Amino acid sequence: MGGPPPGERARRLASFADERARRTASADRWLTSLLGAEPGVALVAVGGYGRCELLPGSDLDVLLLHHARPGIAALADRIWYPIWDSGTRLDHAVRRPGDARAVARSDLRVALGLLHARHVAGDPELTGELRSGALADWRAAAGARLAELHALHAERTARSGELAFLLEPDLKEARGGLRDAEAIYAVAAAWVAPGPGPRVRAAQEAILDTRHALHEVTGRASDRLVLQEQDEVARVLGLADADALLCHLAGAGRTVAYALDQSLRAAQRNRSGASRPSRFRRRGAAPRRPLADGLVEQDGEVVLARSADPAADPVLVLRSAAAAAEAGLALAPRTLARLQQCPPLPVPWPPGARDALVTLLGTGRAAIGVWEALDQGGMLPDLIPDWERVRNRRQRNPLHTFTVDRHLVETAARAAALTRDVARPDLLLLAALLHDIGKGWPGDHRVTGEVVTRDTARRMGLPDEDTELVAGAVRHHLLLPHMATRRDLDDPEPAAQVAATVGSRQMLELLHALAIADGQATGPAAWNDWKAGLVAGLVRRVAAVLGGAPPPGPLPLRPGQVALAEAGQPAAMVAGSQVTVVAPDRPGLLWQAAGVLAAHRLAVRSANATSHGTMAVTSFTVAHPFGEPPDATLVTSDLRRALAGDLDLAERLDRQRLRGTRAGSAHRPWLAPPRVTLVDDASRTATVVEVRAHDAPGLLWRIGRALGECGLNVRAARVETLGAEAVDVFYVVGTDGRQVTDAATRGLIAAQVLSALTG
Repeated sequence: MGGPPPGERARRLASFADERARRTASADRWLTSLLGAEPGVALVAVGGYGRCELLPGSDLDVLLLHHARPGIAALADRIWYPIWDSGTRLDHAVRRPGDARAVARSDLRVALGLLHARHVAGDPELTGELRSGALADWRAAAGARLAELHALHAERTARSGELAFLLEPDLKEARGGLRDAEAIYAVAAAWVAPGPGPRVRAAQEAILDTRHALHEVTGRASDRLVLQEQDEVARVLGLADADALLCHLAGAGRTVAYALDQSLRAAQRNRSGASRPSRFRRRGAAPRRPLADGLVEQDGEVVLARSADPAADPVLVLRSAAAAAEAGLALAPRTLARLQQCPPLPVPWPPGARDALVTLLGTGRAAIGVWEALDQGGMLPDLIPDWERVRNRRQRNPLHTFTVDRHLVETAARAAALTRDVARPDLLLLAALLHDIGKGWPGDHRVTGEVVTRDTARRMGLPDEDTELVAGAVRHHLLLPHMATRRDLDDPEPAAQVAATVGSRQMLELLHALAIADGQATGPAAWNDWKAGLVAGLVRRVAAVLGGAPPPGPLPLRPGQVALAEAGQPAAMVAGSQVTVVAPDRPGLLWQAAGVLAAHRLAVRSANATSHGTMAVTSFTVAHPFGEPPDATLVTSDLRRALAGDLDLAERLDRQRLRGTRAGSAHRPWLAPPRVTLVDDASRTATVVEVRAHDAPGLLWRIGRALGECGLNVRAARVETLGAEAVDVFYVVGTDGRQVTDAATRGLIAAQVLSALTG
């Protein structure tokens, strides 16, 4: 990996801390000189300045305290104006200690700032009076204040997301960011939970260093780490690149988030304990409920029974995790620490360990928090050695919500809801947990993942037959969604190819459930009813092939479609996401119809053409990005005008594109260039053209027109949009109705389509 040696990086980070200390000391000296020898007043640093965290873009948060001092306004102006004149940003207030406490009692953010009040200049007794009073107020109202703190944390998370999983995180406001680190100190100040330990303080320092570097790079008070700044910030921090920086931040953010969850849970437990009957208030006297061998529930957490011996029980880690998830409880911090004494699991694992892992994963959403606890305890690499390679690994893809490791756990949680649909739910859960494990290695993650999974499954003690099923599921976990969204399912070839690959109904059902869980865990843009329906349709066809039955034929036309076709005139019917276009059959009809739909701001997701007598019937699946579907009468009118040559679709779509938010996006030089591929062996009856390009309105129309100019007829199309990227597949035949096999003609097709995309 790149980047400077560790020693050099440590020196850089130490210099950041030294600079913050120098800035704080310099500000203290400046304020002291501005105040002078004035009696009965004090200058107090609060907030980040009070914590000695002055960054290049930080405000000076200053409170001028006094006790009914005459002329206090003039004194304040004498201090504030030189600061303003210097260009330094100032957040200031002038108050009596009692007034400052009263404001804090009604404003949580002010109260949090006062918890870090630090004397700068003037009368130290005034500062001491404020500090002791503010802390006493905080502790006296701890129940209400911590409930407010919890609500504020939830509001920030909903607004700013989670630092560990964002491509452009807000270092301050996101869950796991600097605000949450401050919240841990606030909970500790209420004497209801311990303060942050060394790991949490190091994580907070890592995020603070990143914010410091961001201020230096941008020259302003920035909190959001946007993509274009990440490489330079990484360089300043002594990290190899932006990916290393985001991985570093993900680890720090998860540590802070987990620690805050623990603090809030401890606070809740301690407040609940105050109301426990007196006979249970003695240390260690809380009621204990057995959960599993060596494990009990106490005070709402999972703790070790008195008879448990971690040093002699390698399965205890997984047994504890499974018990916690099944009971919907957290592992107690002390229990987590003691579990680190467990010896490594023998290879192969004993059956009890594998059963405990499957039980844990089978609890669904409850498993996620427990798995995070094992991660924070550093226990996962002992269970799955390759886990460290995907830990905190970002996925620079807008479809992916999570880091690779969290995505694996989320997929397993989703798969838990599908275990009734497969013959081997244990293998489904293991395949879900491991399906992207290959992303920690160079090359195709499906290929490397198969190798890693086979090794991991053998370590777990799976029989050879089960090992091959899990490894095969990992190798082919993208097969069904890729084939379903990029091939014409009415063509028998895709189903035959998938059947030959999967080989059995058992593998097919595993891959179907895994595709659903993987898509749902990726993010809302990666899985929808349209894709689910396509995958299910492919699975039905493959199951028929595996069973020796002929694959299902295309669905018959609906009565409304038949009636439309028998009317004998070009027309359109709109029913939700389905649009049917009928017209006398002619070359280029599909792409002209697609252009009309694009002109009505419909995003085409798939298209299939069939016939009824002399009429072509084309069924489009569409999305309505701009609200309600258009009126079918207007679509019909434009369709007839386009087919008669009275509607200039090119001009209308160009105007629409220029008005849209993606105007000119296909010509942006920093985008990856489009790619056109003619896929061999994808169909026995048509030539399959796959196009990858940046998505834009009318893209299907432009590609279809280019294919028409090559003398080709588009029989079917599959359109998939992944974020801003389109993967469009077209089944085309020549004027003779056959595949195109001539090499020169195939090359001309690719060149013509590419020209349409880049011209």
